[in-house]
Amino acid sequence: MKYATTVGSQTFTMDVNRDDQVTVDGETSAVDLISIEQGTTFSLLLNNNSYEVLVNEENGVYQVLLLGHLFNVSVEDERARRLAQAAHAFVPASGEVQIRAPMPGLVIAIPATEGQIVKEGEVLVILESMKMENELKAPRDGAVSAVRVQLGQNVDQGLTLATLA
Repeated sequence: MKYATTVGSQTFTMDVNRDDQVTVDGETSAVDLISIEQGTTFSLLLNNNSYEVLVNEENGVYQVLLLGHLFNVSVEDERARRLAQAAHAFVPASGEVQIRAPMPGLVIAIPATEGQIVKEGEVLVILESMKMENELKAPRDGAVSAVRVQLGQNVDQGLTLATLA
């Protein structure tokens, strides 16, 4: 899966080939990332070198502490971005909108609740796929009329996760 990863002012093309391999701007590396403390502390093995990484996510931007340096990182899933752009182009101004899984994954958070009034861009469901968190956001203002998944549920691509009215 391809990602556009921005660190500071530099953007890198990152391709997660397998769970144990990543290609960044054409350079392939062996990688293993394991959460060791509630999703904030990670053990990173990169080309047989071990690192401890602290990660804090706030408003879609990750603050990453690595080797004593703090980096602001944003990650955009290329496929989800394309699907969101395509879906956003066809979002009706009124009526129901189904929020569907853009890829298979695990539901790790459901910030939205049925009946909740949301603004465009608010996070409704968070999916984990290939060790990356993917925030699925409201394509327009509205009310959450249904949440169709549960925390910890594995979902297939295209499954309706929530409905916005």
